[in-house]
Amino acid sequence: MKERARGFRREMTSAESKMWYFLRNRRFHDYKFVREYVIGSYIVDFACRQKKIIIELDGGQHAEAETVEYDNRRTKFLESQGYKVLRVWNHEIFTNIDGVFEALLDLLESVPG
Repeated sequence: MKERARGFRREMTSAESKMWYFLRNRRFHDYKFVREYVIGSYIVDFACRQKKIIIELDGGQHAEAETVEYDNRRTKFLESQGYKVLRVWNHEIFTNIDGVFEALLDLLESVPG
C-alpha cells in the first residue's frame, strides 16, 4: 500500500495539486496535513492526523452507483477508525475554493484535539 501511495503522490490530479498548494507546510491555519495517507487498506487524499480529519476529492466517477456504494463502505470504515470525512467534488476546488475552505475550517474547529 505504501508504494501505491507514493505513486499517487507523484501523479496528483489538477484538483489535488491545487488543494495541496493551500494545505502543505501548515499553510491552512497552521494545521498539518499529509497527502495520500494509508489507513487500513485505503489511501486517503489528504489527512490532518492531529484532528483525525480526512479530505476526499471526488471526480465524476464518484457519482456512479458502484462507486457511491464503495465510497460509503470506505467512509464507514474510516469513521470506525475515529476519522471524520469531508468529501469535495473536484469542480468545487476550481469554482468555490473559499466555500471548501470554510467547510474545512468549520470541521477542524469542531473537533477537539
